[in-house]
Amino acid sequence: MVNVSDVEIIAPNFKKRLSGVTSTIIQLIPVQRALGEKIAALGPGLPASLPHIHFRDLLKLWQPPRAKRFRIWHARRNIEMLPAILMRDILRMPLKIVFTSASQRRHTGWTKWLISRMDAVIATSGKTANYLEVPNTVVLHGIDTTRFSPADDKVTAKQLLGLDATKTIVGCFGRVRHQKGTDLFVDSMIRLLPTRPDWIAIVAGRATAQHAEFEKELKARVATAGLVDRILFVGEHTNINDWYRTLDLFIAPQRWEGFGLTPLEAMATAVPVVATDVGAFPELLVTGADETGVIVPRDDLDAMVQTSGLFMDNETRRQQASVRARAHAAAAFSIEGEARKLSAVYQSL
Repeated sequence: MVNVSDVEIIAPNFKKRLSGVTSTIIQLIPVQRALGEKIAALGPGLPASLPHIHFRDLLKLWQPPRAKRFRIWHARRNIEMLPAILMRDILRMPLKIVFTSASQRRHTGWTKWLISRMDAVIATSGKTANYLEVPNTVVLHGIDTTRFSPADDKVTAKQLLGLDATKTIVGCFGRVRHQKGTDLFVDSMIRLLPTRPDWIAIVAGRATAQHAEFEKELKARVATAGLVDRILFVGEHTNINDWYRTLDLFIAPQRWEGFGLTPLEAMATAVPVVATDVGAFPELLVTGADETGVIVPRDDLDAMVQTSGLFMDNETRRQQASVRARAHAAAAFSIEGEARKLSAVYQSL
């Protein structure tokens, strides 16, 4: 708990369920505070260790913070924009409202109106910016490039997780569901692995109750193909960074994605990436001569098989791309860099 008088930026989180927005808040606030921002969270579903204020503290927002004329309210959802507008425009509290949009679809009239009332708008990608009808600043998400970093010894990294260190590994991490394209990854591996005996594949992530049958069907396909010992479903892990360190190739097969951090996490761990053309993926990878990976059309199994196979069969290409991937992620997508760009938006107000 922090004293609201010392809080200059409020990051509301009005959803109990863990989501990408919640995860962003949890990861960013400690970094923002380390950079000197007097920021605190507000709302449920956040760890107690995160600096936060209570809802009753909203009554104190008529008073600006020490040494400032107003506070910044950084909303990321409609339900977080509306109360800020009421507090600023009806109750005349000294607030400036910033909204971060991650949406990649046409906004409803209601959402457009809410966004039109913002003092500043941030888009999480260029693609997202294209759906906004107001001036905005693109700030791509960043990741912890210390946590997601290459293994000192990949053989040891594999052994520590009980994997066969003699095998080369391709992975697909994230929720197991149709939207995430997990079936495309599995079907690709069913076609690729029989002629590549040195490779195994890992699916890491959880299937929620409504997607349990989907996962069950995928495991049945793997069993029918006789690849149970080579396409491994390892479940969800809090130490997912350790699993990235075992990989030699990462595939992001999503059919739809709002932003998508997994390619960044893979690249930061020095793993080249094959990703579909969804979310921010085309803005994250470098393709061509200085490639960190390759973009393929969404929902195109043949393209995924062909592109992945070319990477799997060319160790030199993978090694060169892995070095560039780590350098690119560290230079362009650190979470500290994201926090500094947010700070610049705040300062502009």
